[in-house]
Amino acid sequence: MKIHTKGYRVREGEEVDLKKRPTTVDPVCESKSGYQEILAKHVEQLSALQQLHYASSRHAVLLIFQAMDAAGKDGAIRHVMSGVNPQGCQVFSFKHPSATELEHDFLWRTTRDLPERGRIGIFNRSYYEEVLVVRVHRDILLSEDIPDPPGHDKKLWHDRYRSIVDLERHLHANGTRVVKFFLHLSKEEQRQRFLARIDQPDKNWKVSPADIEERKFWKQYRTAYEECLSATSSDASPWYVVPADDKESARLIISQIVVDTLEGLGMSYPEVTAKRSLELQSIKDGLAA
Repeated sequence: MKIHTKGYRVREGEEVDLKKRPTTVDPVCESKSGYQEILAKHVEQLSALQQLHYASSRHAVLLIFQAMDAAGKDGAIRHVMSGVNPQGCQVFSFKHPSATELEHDFLWRTTRDLPERGRIGIFNRSYYEEVLVVRVHRDILLSEDIPDPPGHDKKLWHDRYRSIVDLERHLHANGTRVVKFFLHLSKEEQRQRFLARIDQPDKNWKVSPADIEERKFWKQYRTAYEECLSATSSDASPWYVVPADDKESARLIISQIVVDTLEGLGMSYPEVTAKRSLELQSIKDGLAA
């Protein structure tokens, strides 16, 4: 079963209105067993593609996950990438910047962790936090000690969008394919998930007063996401707005996009030259003897 993902992609230059984007869709499959079957197929495809990706070592792939709290980023990463060889995949989660990181430009700390060719890098939150949470909470921006900060917010965010787009353009030109997922969760579904976490002792640790406090800024975050998605989605490094109220459907949509991305690289195993054939034959003869 092929899941069509084009409708979730943000077109370059599109003005995003998240109120018009659904947080739920018709289930991709009709049963739990159907979900498990499709996910298993995607995981198997990803495992084979990742091995080919590692062997060909011509591109790097960077998957970026952004969302409001409880949208399911961790679960999506865990389930979708469950069959990938850990040696060819690296996951980084970016929290509040450290004192050292604040002494550098806002792209520095994430740039250090970009994937090498042949690898898949996953950013659970990313440099996009600098135009999202930093935009909503100005105290973080003030802690960055930017010299001569602009007097108008609009210019500041425009400049950061431009820096991000330029970075992703540079990465694409040098072989890194960047795919970005915004898990689009409704406020009501987030409330239900927080309540469920409180009712499950093994998930109590996932809820904090800060999570509830952030709900007060829902509209501000929606505006920040809308402007960010509109300004930074490109043909080369697209954003996908994935309906996240149904975790299973979201995971299948994401896994299909990752499969399509890797298949689109046109990968092949390194060609065996005549010289290499002779070398392998010599090794074989030695082992046989």
